[in-house]
Amino acid sequence: MIKLCKLCKELFAYREMIFSLVRKDLRGRYKGSVLGFLWTFINPLFQLIIYTIAFSFILPSAIDKYYLYLFVALIPWIFFSSSLQGGANSVMASQNLVTKIYFPREILPISYVTSCFVNMLLTFVIIFLVVLISGVGLNPLAILCLPVVMLIEYMIALGLALLFSAVTVFFRDMEHILSIVTMAWIYMTPVLYPIEMISDSDIQKLFYLNPMTSVIVAYRDILYYAEIPDFSTLLIALFFGVTSLILGELVFSGLKKRFAEVM
Repeated sequence: MIKLCKLCKELFAYREMIFSLVRKDLRGRYKGSVLGFLWTFINPLFQLIIYTIAFSFILPSAIDKYYLYLFVALIPWIFFSSSLQGGANSVMASQNLVTKIYFPREILPISYVTSCFVNMLLTFVIIFLVVLISGVGLNPLAILCLPVVMLIEYMIALGLALLFSAVTVFFRDMEHILSIVTMAWIYMTPVLYPIEMISDSDIQKLFYLNPMTSVIVAYRDILYYAEIPDFSTLLIALFFGVTSLILGELVFSGLKKRFAEVM
């Protein structure tokens, strides 16, 4: 507990560095492009257009407004997968900083995951517009639950980023392993399909052991069905988020002392 309080004080003291790295990452995503930061909104908009064409004319789905059904789940998934893969490489990508100056090393995965999170928040501008235009509408009470779901997902992403960013310094293959894991993980999460497709109740319960299942279902409940999500299922994701944060920091703090010598 004392170490945790000390870390929090350190991170607060270095908050300007976190803000600076987040700004740098957000600006660097489309550096040199003509439209620059506008690509943050253009990318999801074109994704939506492609999904609409694909699932309205080429591969029609029985789910009403499937393009929206997919879109409101895919954007949060992209945040999670980007945080997991990019966060795992965040320490190695900044090895010049790590070997030259002192700062809390946790800043690197924190700033990367936070920049991905901010990018998702900006993308939600498009999601809200599409939800309103589609005629689904927004439930004010359900929308009030959205920050809770986002916070839980952020905790899960950050905890895993802390864990794997430390491991990647010593085991470089982890970066490639995670790309395969996230590719498989999306099919174990109801992003492309409804959880109700799994008719066997026992298997469905196993799917809910995957913390991203309840997170994605909650996003859909709020934005597609305009309903308040089931918080009883979100408790699994919350437990996993807290556990991954604690485990991630324990592993990170145990390994960070050797980062400079290994690099």
